[in-house]
Amino acid sequence: MTDEYFMRIALAEAELAARENEIPVGACLIRDGELILGNHNRTRQLNNPLAHAEKLILDEAQGMGLKYLQDYTLYITLEPCLMCSGSIILSRVGTVVYGANDPKAGAAGSIYNALWNKSFNHHPCSDAGFWPRTAL
Repeated sequence: MTDEYFMRIALAEAELAARENEIPVGACLIRDGELILGNHNRTRQLNNPLAHAEKLILDEAQGMGLKYLQDYTLYITLEPCLMCSGSIILSRVGTVVYGANDPKAGAAGSIYNALWNKSFNHHPCSDAGFWPRTAL
């Protein structure tokens, strides 16, 4: 499986969010080429400003007993915000791949780069601005 394949899964989640009148951001968690979890923003459905796609996935992974995620890759359609970047760091996600930069709230390089801040104890591999590598 390729980055493009998994980013398409995240994009499908974003499409679900749009159909549900949510902010269209999707994400999926992968390990060894296998889809573990997928989700999308649910801030309106849950009346919770913290219900971002990647945070929901990380919360669910923790509920499955997956404390640290060094061997996992998190695909996200939009650059993670500071809250999600912090959750990624604390969950020790091994690799983060995101599609679009977020000049308004992006904390993986756009307005701040929490993922590479040397003050933190974990720095995931990041493929920033991944999408698109090739025309679809």
